[in-house]
Amino acid sequence: MFRLRLPAALVFTAASFSVSIIAPAAEISQGAMLSNSCAACHGTDGNSPGAIPTLHGKSADFIERALKGFRSGERESTVMGRHATGYSDEEIALIADYFAGLK
Repeated sequence: MFRLRLPAALVFTAASFSVSIIAPAAEISQGAMLSNSCAACHGTDGNSPGAIPTLHGKSADFIERALKGFRSGERESTVMGRHATGYSDEEIALIADYFAGLK
């Protein structure tokens, strides 16, 4: 069996170099994280590029009522009902607050 041995100094140098080039991640809110999946259809930051409704600038109350309506089936949809069923009330509020807070 062949074993490759690297000098300890080389291993430590490589490890310290890889750590130093990693930039710290920006802090992202839970609402922003949850809303990332909305971008596929509703556009980046809720600015829809087409026929799908824009969420950017809508009130938190409007978005929260819409998502809960999709989730319960009170509001008809082709896709949104399936998306909304995956969110708790708390997560829906976080998503609604995120979009309402965009300027």
